[in-house]
Amino acid sequence: MNTDALIDLGEHISSEMEQMVLDAVVANDELTLSAHAEHIVPLLTFLRDDPTCRFAQLIDLCGVDYPGRSKRFDVVYHLLSLHQNQRIRVKIRTDDQTPVESVVDIFPVANWYEREAFDMFGIRFSGHPDLRRLLTDYGFSGHPLRKDFPLTGYVEVRYDDEVKRVVYEPVKLTQEFRSFDFLSPWEGPEHVLPGDEKAEPNGEGQE
Repeated sequence: MNTDALIDLGEHISSEMEQMVLDAVVANDELTLSAHAEHIVPLLTFLRDDPTCRFAQLIDLCGVDYPGRSKRFDVVYHLLSLHQNQRIRVKIRTDDQTPVESVVDIFPVANWYEREAFDMFGIRFSGHPDLRRLLTDYGFSGHPLRKDFPLTGYVEVRYDDEVKRVVYEPVKLTQEFRSFDFLSPWEGPEHVLPGDEKAEPNGEGQE
């Protein structure tokens, strides 16, 4: 995509939606809009319906976690315009308590995308028709893609033959963490391997 065309597109969107768009940046031949979270529905509606934009397809919606920020989450929307042969990225910010308005009514495909963001990050979407976990189990604790989620998780799942059902238990590591000092394959072990006793230390065979 021509960089000048992306700049023109960003200026067009910013001028039409100046109260909703914080900035429009072109980098690596991609246009990224930063917007106010409370205006995401009218902004995406504009991007879908405006004849200059016509971003009729939502191709992805995901979360990004920045735990050091007060609004720790970015919600990122990727849109595609087949008519204009253009792509655009829209980013908003929120925290783990403030819900973002669902865009399912604009792009029905957002249903499972928003459920995934809720499941993996704990981002909540108000007005979603069925906001529940998508990839983890119903009794799963925590949100696995948060930066502060422990690598071992909180609970483990197994089938208990006595009670004849799946049970949840606190994670119990089978052994303590150990740091293995693997030798480089080019250095090799110091002991003599079977068969090597026939060779001299300098690599020449015995007479």
